[in-house]
Amino acid sequence: MANLTMWDPFGNTPLRQAMDRLFEDAWVRPWNLAGLGNAGQGNQGFALDFHETGDDYVLTASLPGVRPEDVEITTHGNVLTINAESKMEEGDAKDKNYHTRERFYGRYSRQMALPSDVNTDGVEARMENGVLHLRLPKAETAKPRRIEIQGGSTPAVSGGTQPHVLEHGEGHTEGEAA
Repeated sequence: MANLTMWDPFGNTPLRQAMDRLFEDAWVRPWNLAGLGNAGQGNQGFALDFHETGDDYVLTASLPGVRPEDVEITTHGNVLTINAESKMEEGDAKDKNYHTRERFYGRYSRQMALPSDVNTDGVEARMENGVLHLRLPKAETAKPRRIEIQGGSTPAVSGGTQPHVLEHGEGHTEGEAA
């Protein structure tokens, strides 16, 4: 039996491939059109997750191919900055005749405002399988505190006399509602 294939006028033609590449370069990777090549990807930052617990902020960031010694983490006030660099391996010479080259080499940078200040002395960072894990303890001033209400006794009035508490009906003249 013969295999029948439906004709698709908009199929995978050289014109279609060229148009796909044009739109991808213009909207998905505009740094390619600006002549920046892969270097512009560093401006895009990297994917991260950020959440809050009772005492800490927790950040998890994807940094594939980045070694821990190539990551710099700083805080200034409530601004967190993460800089990282993915370096080309020694065997990846620039004179190779690549047919496809999609891996990124260069600098990543990401800056974000934290909801409040952190205790920089207690920050913990670890890198595991290309994933950065940060635990940023909240500063004491940022943690919620319960305020105790002082009570029980009636405050003294100047002169050392205690205020008089009115009894039901006391202090009203006849005809006024109690």
